[in-house]
Amino acid sequence: MDDSLARNYSGVFDGKLGFGKRPALLIVDFIEAYLSPSSPLHAPDCAEAVRQTARLYRAAKSAAVPVLFTRVLYSRDGSDGGIFVQKVPALRRMVPGEPLAEFAKDLRPGPDDVVVTKNYASAFFGTSLASTLTARGIDSVLLAGVSTSGCVRASAVDAMQHGFRVIVPRECVADRHSGPHEANLFDINAKYGDVVRIDEALAYLQELERKRGGA
Repeated sequence: MDDSLARNYSGVFDGKLGFGKRPALLIVDFIEAYLSPSSPLHAPDCAEAVRQTARLYRAAKSAAVPVLFTRVLYSRDGSDGGIFVQKVPALRRMVPGEPLAEFAKDLRPGPDDVVVTKNYASAFFGTSLASTLTARGIDSVLLAGVSTSGCVRASAVDAMQHGFRVIVPRECVADRHSGPHEANLFDINAKYGDVVRIDEALAYLQELERKRGGA
């Protein structure tokens, strides 16, 4: 980080929220569109983020932490995509039956997981996600997915605005380029949540599992 940037943010945008007591794991848009090299939305680092998130998923399940997956899906005429699909025409391919709209082969929802279908960047906008989390007594969100500069950031902002602590394990998110990826991780960490290493998130989930076992 540039020294002048660090000085500018010091004491103003360097607070920490910490982990909550009742988390959920929110996995945003890990679909084949971001994994297939032939896709216009392909993010080269997404496959590794999926692998790392699979570790987080297993730890969450062991700790009885709720897991929610999101996907973006539109009607065939794209009318439910509004100006978003005008701005990003590649999204029009995300329709029922389209292979690119399917969940990643290596990380798919289990029978007890919640699937949230969305039309816009934020996992919260126009969905029942906030009420679902609130009904379950969730106070914090472990956030994984793609892209860091798009749907992950939008979901982080909205999660915070709905009163949930946001924790982003940096190895579990991806973008199409390192520039927007790093810039948005910096901004999320400064203003909307905590960006941590996956080992820290795994240790937290393992501690929850230990406490649950001793309850």
